[in-house]
Amino acid sequence: MKPLQLSMSAFGPFASTQTIDFTELGDNPLFLINGPTGAGKTTLLDGISFALYGKTTGNEREGSQMRCDMADDNLLTEVTFSFKLGNTAYRIRRVPEQDRLKKNGEGSTVQKSEAQLFKIAPDGTETLLVASKVSEATAEIEALTGLDVEQFRQVMVLPQGKFRELLMADSKAREQIFSQLFQTHIYKRIEDILKAKAADIRALVKEQRARRDGILQTAELASDDELAAEFSRIEPELAAAIVAKERSTAAHLQALKQHDSAQQRFAEFTRLSELESQATLLHEQQADIAAQTARLNVAKQAQRLKPLLDNALSREQEATIANDQRSRAQMVLDAAKLALAKAETEAQELNGLEPRLRTQEQLANSLTSLAPQLAEFADVEQALAKANILLQQTKVQGQETKTALASLVEQRSTYENQLPALQQQSERQLATAQALQQQRHLLELFKQWQQICVKVAQTEEALVLAGLQGKTLNAQHQAALSDYKSLQLSWFQGQAAILARELKLEEPCPVCGSIEHPHPATSHDNLPTDAQLQAAQNAEVNALEQLSKARAEYRGLQKQLEAQQLQANELASSLGDAVELPLESHIQQLEELTRHAKQAEVATQALQQLQQQIKALQQQELGLTQQLELERERYHQQEGEVARLSGQLAEKALRIPDEYRSLTALNQAINDNQQQLEKTRGLIHALRTAQQQASEHCVAAQTALEAAIQRCHSADELQALALGDLNSQLHLAGFTDRDALGAALLADEQMQALGERIETYQRQCALNQSQLAQLKTQLSDVSVPDLDALEAMLAEKRQQLNIAEVAWSQLNTRFSLLKQTQTQLSIVDQKAKALEDEYAIIGTLADVANGNTGNKISLQRFVLSVLLDDVLLAATQRLHLMSKGRYRLLRKEDRAKGNKASGLELEVEDAYTAKVRPVATLSGGESFMAALSMALGLSDVVQAYAGGIKLDTLFIDEGFGSLDQDSLELAIRTLMDLQSAGRMIGVISHVSEMKEQINTRIDLLKTSHGSEIKVILP
Repeated sequence: MKPLQLSMSAFGPFASTQTIDFTELGDNPLFLINGPTGAGKTTLLDGISFALYGKTTGNEREGSQMRCDMADDNLLTEVTFSFKLGNTAYRIRRVPEQDRLKKNGEGSTVQKSEAQLFKIAPDGTETLLVASKVSEATAEIEALTGLDVEQFRQVMVLPQGKFRELLMADSKAREQIFSQLFQTHIYKRIEDILKAKAADIRALVKEQRARRDGILQTAELASDDELAAEFSRIEPELAAAIVAKERSTAAHLQALKQHDSAQQRFAEFTRLSELESQATLLHEQQADIAAQTARLNVAKQAQRLKPLLDNALSREQEATIANDQRSRAQMVLDAAKLALAKAETEAQELNGLEPRLRTQEQLANSLTSLAPQLAEFADVEQALAKANILLQQTKVQGQETKTALASLVEQRSTYENQLPALQQQSERQLATAQALQQQRHLLELFKQWQQICVKVAQTEEALVLAGLQGKTLNAQHQAALSDYKSLQLSWFQGQAAILARELKLEEPCPVCGSIEHPHPATSHDNLPTDAQLQAAQNAEVNALEQLSKARAEYRGLQKQLEAQQLQANELASSLGDAVELPLESHIQQLEELTRHAKQAEVATQALQQLQQQIKALQQQELGLTQQLELERERYHQQEGEVARLSGQLAEKALRIPDEYRSLTALNQAINDNQQQLEKTRGLIHALRTAQQQASEHCVAAQTALEAAIQRCHSADELQALALGDLNSQLHLAGFTDRDALGAALLADEQMQALGERIETYQRQCALNQSQLAQLKTQLSDVSVPDLDALEAMLAEKRQQLNIAEVAWSQLNTRFSLLKQTQTQLSIVDQKAKALEDEYAIIGTLADVANGNTGNKISLQRFVLSVLLDDVLLAATQRLHLMSKGRYRLLRKEDRAKGNKASGLELEVEDAYTAKVRPVATLSGGESFMAALSMALGLSDVVQAYAGGIKLDTLFIDEGFGSLDQDSLELAIRTLMDLQSAGRMIGVISHVSEMKEQINTRIDLLKTSHGSEIKVILP
């Protein structure tokens, strides 16, 4: 990338629009960016970075914070940057979000951020690549350059102070700096993920071991050997109990079948009695059903004649309506004839109105033609009056401007005399602001120490509560386990009883194979369902999981307490003796320094205000001088305008009659004539319209009467036909007249209800007779059973079965618990084995990645050491040249003592002494040469790791003041070598010696109204 032109408006310290044309500096120039502190040297780099990526080089300020406070409100903050990639040129314009004046009306509005990117062809034509969207412009720039904003800062801009810091840092600090420059945080994340994963696996292994002990404790066993011995003892006792329970179950099942058969027979005798009672009730309803049947038949006969009745009634209504319409049509015709005679009489007035209309139209045309001439006369007269007034005003304003200009000159001299005293006062208060910053930092550390002490107390309290919660959850788990065992026992008993009910004599048992069933299992309690049993088991498992989780949280709180106590001790060590002082003392010192700082701020503000006032007065003086010249020129112009307008007024007055010289009189005459004209036209139109409408209404009324007479005749004929058809059908159906037919009619819902009631009665009779006959046949040879004797026998068998089930249930519950314990132990052992195998891999990787093995070097530090070797190789070539072959940079590979981080320390090899020594032993100038060499080497390496991208420009924002003359010349020679290799080199410095060494400069001039840019060429 090679810069072509940079333009900044209201950006940083630049109040106006400042432009730098880099092509004026020559091909691949070495140039100096020079200026006092605060003039905006680094802002040039911020402008380039913001134009390309929307962020500044230091990323300390957003684009919306870069607006110049001294800029005019009408000037928009924006940056435009033109650059070249290969043989193709581009131009990007970027505007940050800011407040601007409204285009229409008063007040301000928010200007949203926007960006435009253009591609410039060799012939100068431009192609729009991005219209306004900021994110699209940034993505397009990254695609064109191959660099994101972080990589751009690394390879094109060497920021001030970072590389001296990198040179002198230890391994831990250098690791942080390099991880930011090379973005190697991913390796640190790998270390943390592996470490956390290994810790989680260790915790899970401990949890499985604790779960195994809990399972044995739940079964009231001490070891696996005790579990095996319990199995050997209980198995023969359980087999004998099963045989006894099966015999009792078979006897109980036989008694239950006899009892169920007797209950069924008793219910059949009861049903026979109910059917006989129902037959008697149905016979009593027979007469009422016959009457309803006759009523339904008459209604059906009337329903067939209903259409004839409806038709007759409809025809009668149509005939009545037709006669009414004929009468109304006759009345309308009579009224229309009277209106027509009246309209023809009034129309005779038209003979006198038409000549009057023609006369009024001629007068209107004559008056209208005078209006434009009168308007021109009035305009010239008005313009002449205004010109005379302006002439006098201009003369008065000239005198006032002279007086104001003299007053401004005197006021500016007074302000300039006050300026030196305020400057001295502002400098004296600067030290107070620095002390305030240190006290604020100390107060912040003290507050953090107090907060961590509070957290320690809270964690200790939480630790006690967690212990109590663990005891509560342990009790809940024991209760859930007891409920589950009880439900499981009931469920097993119920399953055995269900199976026993299906046993048959002389058929083998599906459990033991025996054909004899002396004591089958029975159960009369409400048996638990599978869902209830599963819910109880889930409750027990959940209670155990909550207990394990509470134990893990307790251990976590212990670790958290240790970490907080360690942090509190570190903060107390940082505070030193200040930790003994109360918070009020710290606040009192801060308030005292704040008062002094406010005084400094007031002095600075007063100085800035005075400078702004002087600048404003200078601008006002220039404006008043220019205004005075303009007023003199305007006075001469207005004198000529008055003479010209006077001649035009005299010439136009001759063309207008005296009675119409007034615009009011002319308009009144035109209005009067127009009213008379409209009145005559309206009267003519009204007479003609009334005559035409009266004639049309008369014809329409005659036509309507004839149609009404025809409809009346048709309706009478249809009515006679409908009445004849209805009367003939009434006699045939047996009805005396229309009223008898209407009384016989029923609604559809009523007829449907009668039919359904009759049909239901008939169906009930048939069903009752059928069921009654069937039961009488079945019970003809059967007697009523003795239910009391059968129930006594069933109770005896049930008691015997309960005794056998209790003995079996106790043994079976213990046996099931032992089997479940054996299964759970097997599952826990499998999970623990899998976790141990996984930890063998993950734990080893975590130790290696986090530097817990022999060399004590983490994964990220190993990657950074490789990158550092590449940087030192490139840096040593330049340091060897600048130090005249004396120094060479090396990476110290020996491990540091104790647990101190190592692997990234730097050493310097001194060719004069043939010894290797720490870089901290270098002098100030030698340290700068080493830091500059590392910066340039780092730029080369980062550029190489960015995909082989070739960058033609490098900006160095680094101080050169610590170099002697020879070292400065060697440093500049190194930069010239980069220049000769085809790179544009920009050096930011305010060292005076740099001006002597580098003739091509961009000077920044700091003024009271904002900084300005000036290009200096040799």
